[in-house]
Amino acid sequence: MFEVVIGLEVHVQLNTNTKLFCSCATSFGAKANTNVCPTCLGLPGALPVINKVAVQKAIQLAKALNAPVNQTSVFNRKNYFYPDLPSGYQISQFEVPVVDLGELVIDFPDGTSKTIGVTRAHLENDAGKSIHEHSESKVDLNRAGTPLLEIVSEPDMRSSEEVILYLKKMHSIVRYLGISDANMQEGSFRCDVNISIRPHGETKLYTRCEIKNMNSFKNIEKAIKYEVNRHIEAWEDGVHSEVIVQETRLYDVDKNETRSMRGKEDAADYRYFPDPDLLPLIISDEMLAEFSVIPELPDEKKARYVKDYGMKEYDASVITSTLEMAKFFEEMMTLDIKAKNAITWLSVELPARLKDGITIITSPVQAIKLATIVKNIEDGTISGKAAKEVLDYLMENDVEVESAIDKLGLVQVSDDGAILEIIDVILSANTDKVEQYKAGKDKLFGFFVGQTMKASKGSANPAKVNELLKQRLS
Repeated sequence: MFEVVIGLEVHVQLNTNTKLFCSCATSFGAKANTNVCPTCLGLPGALPVINKVAVQKAIQLAKALNAPVNQTSVFNRKNYFYPDLPSGYQISQFEVPVVDLGELVIDFPDGTSKTIGVTRAHLENDAGKSIHEHSESKVDLNRAGTPLLEIVSEPDMRSSEEVILYLKKMHSIVRYLGISDANMQEGSFRCDVNISIRPHGETKLYTRCEIKNMNSFKNIEKAIKYEVNRHIEAWEDGVHSEVIVQETRLYDVDKNETRSMRGKEDAADYRYFPDPDLLPLIISDEMLAEFSVIPELPDEKKARYVKDYGMKEYDASVITSTLEMAKFFEEMMTLDIKAKNAITWLSVELPARLKDGITIITSPVQAIKLATIVKNIEDGTISGKAAKEVLDYLMENDVEVESAIDKLGLVQVSDDGAILEIIDVILSANTDKVEQYKAGKDKLFGFFVGQTMKASKGSANPAKVNELLKQRLS
């Protein structure tokens, strides 16, 4: 009955060493109000100077989003008054941003895709941080002046699923580019979600609400679902125009609800005007050419994996979803193992054991060790079942793969003579079943395999067991 309309404003903190308009450090976790100077404190007479590295990173993003770069752009003052904004205005870009119209393609699990328009991406300096403790409120201005890229999408998303796919893809791109650590816990990658609804078939945009400063994929999805239901209920109750007003809302994680924070400003409320202390940002042809060189991105890497390794599209999407996963996979492949086996152990077996905050980066079993396990399966040294025991052991013990295999006694028996001895004992003890098998009861073959593997305590090579059993039973 209703169509959901969602647009996003993603704020990416650029990983420059210094702030956007001064030489103060951008390091996270420093003592409050120590990484500050007259410029980022907004003191009279202090003049801003643009950070060239931040401009470079903006150009790289433009290249990744197939967006043109405005070689002449303008910085504006965006006026509003918060305790953590010492100058009383934010230096941002309005009419002429550095990055113009672009696009981002999201991929669905069923193999289809959708292009989401990117309206713009502009440079701006961050505000400080307000800290509320008990009955006191404090302000830490270390973050004030930190360079941000604000990436504004078109209102092209129609569900929380599309939003999360867009955000994960954008997160992946900025990590591949190396322009941000995109650490969501530290606020280096956060977004504002703008939501409205309309009856199916209409093209009119109705009143939107903004959910501010979201930095968790899980919470973004929950907040969208709550807010959409709130809009639908108001419409169905006939009070949409009264209840749904243009405002900024916050998401309460504990109560799983959004609540009003303040009225949402329009552009006119910010009283934008060109910053008199900053000349227009001019990017030369030489700078544009130099800064447009970017590394291989997720979509390109995915296409290469499909071509070079014969991967399925879905598997390639999983492996390239994060830079860490792709690097892990490529390091595994230096041991000349089969891509199909590497994918299984990297995307299924290892993640199943990453618990209690352990990630692929901090995993005690890194790429070469995991690849060595796979190598031992492929050359018949251990079985797939035994390999899982080895991986479990290595998650708890810092030893080499070969040492773990020896310690656990999991070397697979592939010697024909040793396996035939076991098979002959099994067949001699089950002559009645042998007769039934030869009379046409083929399903008993599985019984013989199972008994042989049991007698060998799982050490016999299953392929050899099957081969030798067929010989004996024929």
